[in-house]
This record gives sequence, structure tokens and C-alpha cells, in this order.
Amino acid sequence: MSVRARYEKELQGVFNNLVLMCRHIERAIEQCAKALADRDFELAREVSDAHKLIDKMEREIEQNCLRILLMEHPVAGDFHDISAALKMITDLERIGDQAWDIAEIVTQFNDDEYIKELEHIQQMAVIVIQMIKDGVHAYIGRDLALARSLDTTDDKVDSLFNTAMADLAALIKKNPDNAEQAIMLMMITKYLERIGDHAVNIGEWVEYAITGNRPS
Repeated sequence: MSVRARYEKELQGVFNNLVLMCRHIERAIEQCAKALADRDFELAREVSDAHKLIDKMEREIEQNCLRILLMEHPVAGDFHDISAALKMITDLERIGDQAWDIAEIVTQFNDDEYIKELEHIQQMAVIVIQMIKDGVHAYIGRDLALARSLDTTDDKVDSLFNTAMADLAALIKKNPDNAEQAIMLMMITKYLERIGDHAVNIGEWVEYAITGNRPS
């Protein structure tokens, strides 16, 4: 097998593992959103297992990328691909951390009725999951337009975040007894907003892989 063929095979392995890591992260966020809506604390606890697997996959992809860099001596364009993958898995791992943080908060709710409809949180979850998918697909498909679109999509996440936070602050002001639950919902909302930011970072690293330049 030629050096180039071996490199392409190993890079394809990185691509495949990135997609798999992405799917585990998507499922973890979906579980968090469903656990919150259904008050399914057992489902929320399952995210802990996903979190451990995501961490393990990050280490494995990192090791594979470093091995390619050390053994194959990639040229400039290939170096950008591998460097971008290393940066992307850091953002993906942090997204996994934040999904786990959300799950931990979900387990702390009691049986009291929610003080607010959860539509904004659920909408945020749907959007950030799609952003993560789009980021990884843009990397594999070298789709610059899709990568750049993540910043615009994140504006929707930010708008939902601002609306949800304003609603929750108003509920605290109206009745201080709402404060404990409102603060927990605020924390979940903030973690989802951060996940959107990490997805934007992934899009920027995709742009670096394709063009050699990362947006400032």
C-alpha cells in the first residue's frame, strides 16, 4: 500500500469515528431534552454512560490524529485536515460535558409542576443537535457554505436563549418561590447556548481545514 493510500485510509477512519462520536453526542442531548420533558430521571442518568464513551472516543481520535501526523508527515492541506479534527474533537468533548451537566440538573427536579412551558429549551435542543450534525457533515463533505451557515443558525439559539432567560427572570420577580426551579432552567438554557457556541467553533475549524484560514 502506498503512503498516500495508507494516509487516506487512516483519515477515513478519523472521519468514521468523528461521525460516531457526533451521533453519541446527538443522542445524549436528545435524552436530556426528553428526560426534562418527561421527568424521566433514569433516562437522565443514562447520559453519564454516554459521557464516558464520548470522552473515550475523544482520546482515541486524538491518538489516531497524532499518529498520522507523526508517521505520515502530511503535506499542508492534509495537515489542516488533521489539525482541524484535533480541534473539533475538543469542542465535541465539551459539548458532551455540557450534555452531562444538563442531565445532572434534570435529576434534581422534584415533582412540582414546571413554572414555564419548556418550548424554548426544546427548540434550542433541536437546533443545536442539527448544528452539530451540520458541522461534522461539512467537515467530511468539505462544504464551506454549510460550515459558514452555523454562525447564522446560532443567532436563532441566542434569540431563544434571551427569550427564555427573560421569561424566567420575570417569573422570579413575580414570585420569589419560583427562584429555585427558574435557576435550574436558566442553567440548562445556558448550557444549550454554550453548545451552540461550540458548534460554531466546529464550523470555523471546518473552514480552516478547507481554506487554511480560520475566521477571526
